[in-house]
Amino acid sequence: MDLVWPAAAWALWVATLAAALKVSARGEDRRRAAEREPAPAPVAELLRGMRPQDVFHSALYELAGRGWAAIEGDRLSVEGPLDEPLRPYERWAVERVRARLAGAAEAPVIDLIPEGPDLEGHFLPLVRRSAIDLGLARRRWPSVIVPLLLAAALVVPWYATIAAAGLSWPGMIATMVSLVAGIGLLMGGRGFLLTERGREAAKAGSAGHRQEWIFTGSGWRGGQIEPAELLPPVQGRQEVTGYVVKRWVDADDHYIALHDGSSPKATAFHVEQGLYEDVLPGDSVRLLVKARKGTVVRVLAHDRHR
Repeated sequence: MDLVWPAAAWALWVATLAAALKVSARGEDRRRAAEREPAPAPVAELLRGMRPQDVFHSALYELAGRGWAAIEGDRLSVEGPLDEPLRPYERWAVERVRARLAGAAEAPVIDLIPEGPDLEGHFLPLVRRSAIDLGLARRRWPSVIVPLLLAAALVVPWYATIAAAGLSWPGMIATMVSLVAGIGLLMGGRGFLLTERGREAAKAGSAGHRQEWIFTGSGWRGGQIEPAELLPPVQGRQEVTGYVVKRWVDADDHYIALHDGSSPKATAFHVEQGLYEDVLPGDSVRLLVKARKGTVVRVLAHDRHR
């Protein structure tokens, strides 16, 4: 069984893929340092891998801070129009909030957040576009034609392998590799990659998680977040109950902040990624934590805020 030609065909395809990746990365973030703009909060949330609901939530509060919306307690009303122009994703957010208000003067913030598919299909692409415009991210490929051509070119090494080896193990491996690589190229489309600046912004953590809107069970109000390790030391483990105020990522560490409904401050706890991805602002949770380290050991109860 002569596999020289199939091996040569695979080597040529891999070399073509490597060359395409190298060429696509040449133009990464050539802005001068003086031209760099700070990342808006929703863009920073996106770069940190936050959920679409978190990104939209952040956009609403940033708009409120600039006068486009007003938040009283847990209720939001749309103000404006103002002279300041809106970014495309902000304009989409304002229009969608007005549509969900349906003529009402105000509504609970949590009720104004669109459904996940709507955010994924319309809102997040606009935020990604803003991240690219700011030099915080880039497209892997300059055109969608590139991954399409690379996927189509897989036919050559696959056919060469099947012609030489038939349905033996080399042929089956070639078939599986071709399917996985082709689907990956097609599903990835043009791709979305963080630039060096984008990675720095993602690792920097949320600039505003020391001062947040605190959900008290009957509404939201301004308040501060205090790390659990700064509280008076307590031995062993203890249960804590509260409402989720905020989620954020610092480097590779995940955190949530809880408020008990009456205290002047909320408390931040270190959590595993699974819990971080499972909660949203306003949810009520009961946790078992290592008191001294402020680390969550187990979730004892979790009620989604509606």
